[in-house]
Amino acid sequence: MSTASLPHSVSCPAPALYSVAIAHVRTAPWRYTLRHRTYMWLIDPDRPPELPLPLRPLARFDARDHFDGDRPTIRAGLEAFLAGHGVDLQGGPVLMLTHARVLGYVFNPLTVFWCHGPDGTLRCVVAEVHNTYGGRHCYLLRPDAAGRSVAGKAFYVSPFFPVDGSYSMRLPAPGDRLDLTVHLERDNGRPFTATVRGLRREVRTGALLRLALRHPWSTLAVSAAIRWHGIRLYLRGLPVQPRPGPRPIESDESEPRTPENAS
Repeated sequence: MSTASLPHSVSCPAPALYSVAIAHVRTAPWRYTLRHRTYMWLIDPDRPPELPLPLRPLARFDARDHFDGDRPTIRAGLEAFLAGHGVDLQGGPVLMLTHARVLGYVFNPLTVFWCHGPDGTLRCVVAEVHNTYGGRHCYLLRPDAAGRSVAGKAFYVSPFFPVDGSYSMRLPAPGDRLDLTVHLERDNGRPFTATVRGLRREVRTGALLRLALRHPWSTLAVSAAIRWHGIRLYLRGLPVQPRPGPRPIESDESEPRTPENAS
């Protein structure tokens, strides 16, 4: 059975690799699409994969890249963030979908943590968003049975959208397939949609080498693609929205709402 049908329980053992296609579709003031192929990791942050020494430069998972970046482990950073919102997993398992550091560099537009209690029941999802200016923001989500939730937009991501509206997210736990969707909802409609879709691969030396050769410097390529498409949009006349001043690592909690009843 595909684990994609069981979003509220741990049924997909980590680690795994996902060969993914990322798409950003803008519909206002005109239609514009960015598509990019890369790969991502599904890991247990308590037990990140131990690769053979020659392969370790291709995948490193550092606590400094997530949350406040001041905890000894990724799990410790997650636990501190959750504690700030009154959530205690009581040692329950966590699945983390992310980009690894490749040759010392990482850029993670979206990292997702599926957080479970000791009995394997999903308690919450954390969506950690990074922008190209070095900022990061964590959304604490309480998804419905279909993996859907809504959160108010509280972080500057694209230079072409102000910080308003809300995100309608569908983030079911990965199984044989990965299928994530994030819609930006504004008063005048749905001007932006991001999707991440992919297929699961076992973590084997051959599979990792093929993906690394097919997508060299994978996270640098993601960052460069976002910047390049931003330049193209700017040259086409899309106005830039002012960026808020520096703020500390931000966080937000979203109540368990569905897109249908979100205000």
